[in-house]
Amino acid sequence: MATPLRSNSRLSTAMERTGQWVFSQEIPTDVIVEVGEANFNLHKFMLVAKSNYIRKLIMETNEADLTRINLSEIPGGPEIFEKAAKFCYGVNFEITVHNVAALRCAAEYLQMTDKYCDNNLAGRTEDFLSQVALSSLSGAVVVLKSCEDLLPMAEELKIVQRCIDVASARACNEASFPCRTPPNWWTEELSILDVELFGRIIGAMKQRGAKPLTIATALITYAERWLRDLVRDHSGNGIKCSEPIDSDLRIQQRELLESIVQLLPAEKAAFPIHFLCCLLRCAIFLKASSACRNEVEKRISLILEHVTVDDLLVLSFTYDGERLFDLDSVRRIISGFVEKEKSMAVFNGGDFREVSSSAMQRVAKTVDAYLAEIATVVELSISKFNGIANLVPKGSRKVEDDLYRAIDIYLKSHPNLDEIEREKVCSSMDPLKLSYEARVHASQNKRLPVQIVLHALYYDQLKLRSGGADDRNQPDAVTTRNQLQADVSLVKENEALRTELLKMKMYISDMQKNNQTGTSSKSIGTRKPTFFSSMSKTLGKLNPFRHGSKDTSHIDDNLGVDVTKPRRRRFSIS
Repeated sequence: MATPLRSNSRLSTAMERTGQWVFSQEIPTDVIVEVGEANFNLHKFMLVAKSNYIRKLIMETNEADLTRINLSEIPGGPEIFEKAAKFCYGVNFEITVHNVAALRCAAEYLQMTDKYCDNNLAGRTEDFLSQVALSSLSGAVVVLKSCEDLLPMAEELKIVQRCIDVASARACNEASFPCRTPPNWWTEELSILDVELFGRIIGAMKQRGAKPLTIATALITYAERWLRDLVRDHSGNGIKCSEPIDSDLRIQQRELLESIVQLLPAEKAAFPIHFLCCLLRCAIFLKASSACRNEVEKRISLILEHVTVDDLLVLSFTYDGERLFDLDSVRRIISGFVEKEKSMAVFNGGDFREVSSSAMQRVAKTVDAYLAEIATVVELSISKFNGIANLVPKGSRKVEDDLYRAIDIYLKSHPNLDEIEREKVCSSMDPLKLSYEARVHASQNKRLPVQIVLHALYYDQLKLRSGGADDRNQPDAVTTRNQLQADVSLVKENEALRTELLKMKMYISDMQKNNQTGTSSKSIGTRKPTFFSSMSKTLGKLNPFRHGSKDTSHIDDNLGVDVTKPRRRRFSIS
């Protein structure tokens, strides 16, 4: 197929040059050759001498005198035909790496081969290809780039395959033994190609035994060149993405991204995790296929121990940094990594329920810091916040100060939560794993639900009663947690009764002031001790220290102390 004209001015310049060398002949022209919108006034005998195709047209025509020939299908269009015509007229012109493939295809189309005429255009272009163009990586890539508009003829003439063979061999050699600076200059050379031809070179390099890191370097350069705005922007203050997702540009970018992902080498750890995170954000934004997204997610989860908070934030926010993406990808990545760690723990004879490898601990710390960063987002729901926090196994958090910080930030950024909702937010945290400083802060934190505050206070009290700060002398964590929960429940009921008692005392005081008669005073006086007696008995039963919360080891059980009638001042509210 003929390529479209590049510009009218360029075409007119070509016609002017053609006129200079054609009309210098004394014999008038006798045929007009049409190539697209361009017309060339030429001589039949000059063309027939070199082109077997034109000779056949003239010989096989039914017209008495053929004066017009249409060659609009010639590869390369008017510019290449002009050079072919010059060759027929014996006019010198320059063969370069940019036009040699088109000239070779045009020579094949016009049947300007050595079989028809010695030293014809086909032979001249073949010599240039083998001796000049394909002698270097740069030349092979430029010729291959020019073949993009010459398919399928360039493929049939083996020009494409020859270029791929040379380019892949030279690229592998440069990757192993660089002879220019910077060492990765060859990746920039390859990145000018169409993704299909680029992929064929990558495939040829794999067959030649190129290392996965070498392939990864070429793919990163290619992605950053063709998806520059989507891959290179990591700041969160980037493009506004005004292009509709179904526009031609976005569709082209989506197809390109999916092709790049298919070219990723089998070695999962060949790519930096930051690049993979940017690639996944690009896939999410462009609505790439699920297969494309799953492949990138799996690669990230396998090397998640190297992830940073910024990498996870790249996945979480849109390019303008104004809103959250769907966090499902982050959850799948963390879940995939946890499952991998559990499998390794089982393989090594450990307990999969308590995954606490060094890699898992690093990921846990990063996830907690990540939660602290996204906790300020208003639209982040409790279920999504807890969904990510609970993915990390309990055993991988030795101290939960970072998780406490994330929870505190979430509560501060969502001040309208009620008590039950705040308890849900805190459900992913174990107060027994807070450091002393964090417990002190928690005990004074008004944003936390009462239960968490009481846990923090009671834990320190239990430590004091147990006789020291040495953690090795502390009771079992499960026993301590159960005891704390029982104490908290009793304290809540006790506080409720104390509140009711205070209300009743105020009510009685008002009644005494308002009623002046002795009968009313006597009636109230007779009911008061009865009520307080029953309340004292009830409070005595709810005493949180009856079952061992208080250290009573020094009291002799045989002293005969009457515990059925506790003194009323134990429950004084004054």
